[in-house]
Amino acid sequence: MVVKLASIFFTMILVDNYVLTKFLGICPFLGVSKKLDSAVGMSLAVTFVMVLATAVTWPVHTLILAPNGLAYLQTIVFILIIAILVQLLENVLKKYIPTLYRSLGVYLPLITTNCTILGVTILNLDEGYNFIESVVCAAGAGVGFLVAMVLFSGVRRRVEEAAPPKCFEGLPITLVSAAMVSLSFMGFGGIVEAIFG
Repeated sequence: MVVKLASIFFTMILVDNYVLTKFLGICPFLGVSKKLDSAVGMSLAVTFVMVLATAVTWPVHTLILAPNGLAYLQTIVFILIIAILVQLLENVLKKYIPTLYRSLGVYLPLITTNCTILGVTILNLDEGYNFIESVVCAAGAGVGFLVAMVLFSGVRRRVEEAAPPKCFEGLPITLVSAAMVSLSFMGFGGIVEAIFG
């Protein structure tokens, strides 16, 4: 059981990274990754909401929606649950960590519509994970989001110091850099497979 949970956790960080392989959560990935502190703050907020949303949505789906033939409402119900959790997080950050709240700006309310969180909650059910596996998967996906944001923050800082050709300045060089970071993660597939088989 522990090996399976470790496999799920590390696979979500390195192999099935939602940002770099499934391309979910690109908006905050491109928008908040300019500064390291904002990238870390956003990642921690997303991870918190992702784990909490999974811990709430899995029982709601398994114990309420599916047994009553209401599984078709899961997307709407999950979005409502995520919106409530984000509102709670926003109020907590505003009160206790105002500098992080200001630095995240408009991207904090956008966590509600962050497809990474919704994707994790739905794909956990699609994969047939039990409650513990779903929470571990969400935690791994959150750490994977953090790793992607921190790495890309460093890459963006280096790219901004460079002098790319005029046609690549701005968004084009950012997208090319994101593609290179994504390609670098493809090599982890064999390593995780060899370790956890």
